Amino acid sequence: MGISYNIAEKALQAAIQKAKSMNIPVSIAIVDTGGHLVAFARLDSVYGVIEFAVKKARTAVMFGVDSDIMGGIIAGAELHSYGMLNSNGGLLTIAGGVVIKDSEGNNIGAIGSSGGTPEQDKEIAGAGASAIA
Repeated sequence: MGISYNIAEKALQAAIQKAKSMNIPVSIAIVDTGGHLVAFARLDSVYGVIEFAVKKARTAVMFGVDSDIMGGIIAGAELHSYGMLNSNGGLLTIAGGVVIKDSEGNNIGAIGSSGGTPEQDKEIAGAGASAIA
């Protein structure tokens, strides 16, 4: 399970504040170590990015690395990348999925943001993850 609702809410609020300060309409998802949704916010984002936020978070928690790092790993797999991207119900390997660690450095979940540029999404998700450590 990993992350509790109270901790997830703390990360979510930090990410929301970051998104609002940047004036970016995003969806933000927090998942536990099993990839199950714990908390979610939609800040006037378009409908299509809701699932992107969840998939970025799930990708990060499944592999224990941020979603863009996993994207680099998959890109290096060349021939096998199609199968890797479509595993586990589909991965989303662009920036915006960030692993959440506790104060001891253990992975307890992940946060995904989608609706801005990949760089903005990563910054928003990073703000949420940083609120926990």
